[in-house]
Amino acid sequence: MNASLAPSPGMLRALSAEHRQRLMCVAREVSVPQGARLFNEGGRADRFWIIRSGRIELDMHVPGRRAAVIESLGHNELVGWSWLFPPHVWHLGAEATTPVRAYEFDATAVRSMCKDDVALGNDVSQWVGGVLAHRLSAARIRLLDLYAPYGAGSAV
Repeated sequence: MNASLAPSPGMLRALSAEHRQRLMCVAREVSVPQGARLFNEGGRADRFWIIRSGRIELDMHVPGRRAAVIESLGHNELVGWSWLFPPHVWHLGAEATTPVRAYEFDATAVRSMCKDDVALGNDVSQWVGGVLAHRLSAARIRLLDLYAPYGAGSAV
């Protein structure tokens, strides 16, 4: 493991020290310039990232319009989950809104590690599932704020 690669807090809570270390062994440090697209909706999901610094927006294609921003991610957040679930195709797009430094992981290598080590696979699935559950909850709250008659925090 490269000693300069420290895992994100999300990984710290979800994965054992051994599993974090194994994952970080396949990580590489990358820099992404502002305005660069990490991936597009419908493309092959072959990697994922943990942001060290900067911001990335997740967006959704809207025919005839500019892409709709779904969420903004920053320090220590996981970018990409579609790599874990067949058919390994991105459900959203992602663009760097600032210069970004991140750890990048090869999805094929991580999926292979998870297949060979059931405990690691379970930990990774629980970690990514927790991220998905949190993001779904946040999206539901944003939808209530946008479309509920009195907003999400108001009594009727």
